[in-house]
Amino acid sequence: MIKQYTALALGLLMATPLWASVEGSGVKLELTHTWVGYLAIGIFVFAYIFVILEEKIHLRKSKPVLLAAGLIWILIALVYNSHNMPHEVESAIRHNFLEYGELFFFLLVAMTYINAMLERGVFDALRNWLVDKGFSYRSLFWLTGILAFFISPVADNLTTALIMCAVVLAVGTGKPGFVSIACINIVVGANAGGAFSPFGDITTLMVWQKGMVDFSEFFVLFIPSAVNFLIPAFVMQFALPSGKPAKVQGDQEELKFGGITIVGLFLLTIVTAVCFHNFLHIPPVFGMMLGLAYLKFYGYYLLQRSKSWTAATEAPPGSASDPYDFDVFSKIAQAEWDTLFFFYGVILAVGGLGFIGYLGMASEFVYGELGATTANVLVGILSAIVDNIPVMFAVLTMNPEMSHFQWLLVTLTAGVGGSLLSVGSAAGVALMGQARGQYTFFGHLKWTPVIALGYGASIWAHFLVNG
Repeated sequence: MIKQYTALALGLLMATPLWASVEGSGVKLELTHTWVGYLAIGIFVFAYIFVILEEKIHLRKSKPVLLAAGLIWILIALVYNSHNMPHEVESAIRHNFLEYGELFFFLLVAMTYINAMLERGVFDALRNWLVDKGFSYRSLFWLTGILAFFISPVADNLTTALIMCAVVLAVGTGKPGFVSIACINIVVGANAGGAFSPFGDITTLMVWQKGMVDFSEFFVLFIPSAVNFLIPAFVMQFALPSGKPAKVQGDQEELKFGGITIVGLFLLTIVTAVCFHNFLHIPPVFGMMLGLAYLKFYGYYLLQRSKSWTAATEAPPGSASDPYDFDVFSKIAQAEWDTLFFFYGVILAVGGLGFIGYLGMASEFVYGELGATTANVLVGILSAIVDNIPVMFAVLTMNPEMSHFQWLLVTLTAGVGGSLLSVGSAAGVALMGQARGQYTFFGHLKWTPVIALGYGASIWAHFLVNG
């Protein structure tokens, strides 16, 4: 019975109408109007429904896309093997996996540094300073938003949003209205700040690593990004409560030994990655891996200090009071593995759909029929509904013919478009969990028209400043 079903499946695959076209040195089969292509699309859409429902069904977003990526490439491989063309599939998978590998190791190093700074209390020290100063609600609204805007280009928008939200929650007890508006402002600020830096968002990182925009050229998006943040913030401030929050009582975490040094090493790692790309013409991920060596050697120095301290105080190894206790490998282990595997699933699944031919069709219609400007504005709106990572990867895979100005535009819109909805960015989704019951989807939706005004104004500013 199994043999009969296998023969039937292979027969259907071979009977499928295919059209071969030569691309470069390989031959590709036209599968877009076959049941294989339709099934691949269905698998991807079905998987992404589970991604969107992650908060409701508590199923990690990496799981459905990992499964979808595997199934899509199995379908492709079966078709190509039935036509005695296995090498084309192998080459395509290796190409997609290389793109993922560069992104994976780049993010792994960045996440390791961020976790190291968290463990050393760098961000706790910033939070404590803000809380202790006794700012008014309006001052805290602007400070957390501005800090989110300027920290996210270095620390990434997700981490920045979580840190600033911790400040808002610490001072906003009993003021859910303040927490809600402040969280919206943080999400908008973090996403806007991440749009003018290769390190601020996954989409900008992908654009930089792909070579579409040079490192220094991202900063021409500063003014459009600032406009995107400032317009909604200016309007929302009038809905803030008056007065000052009461001072927070209780123990506060102190900055641990080596915290500032690790910040400096992280900045040096960024400089190394940029120099590798700009001057040596080596992919920036290799500079990041060299930067990981900086942290590993500093971790070794801290380990020796820890041994000396333990011997002098006769405390047990790994004591909680040891100011030098630090394990770099534990920071690597604390990376956002679900996020990293999610990127794998997205890149391989979208890459499979591109190999089938759907991204070429989409590019021909969206960029050919609608024009680059309309298409890039729609990319930003779509990123608020789906997620900017698969949308931007699809655009990069399509590689439409458009000017450098338009590549900057799509970088901007994909970065800030996610602010239109709370579920449109990783920062928004994370804050809905951190400030559960106070920052909500509908609370954010109430301010979407104002955020959309900022979105439109940022595009206008880009045309005005960089056109």
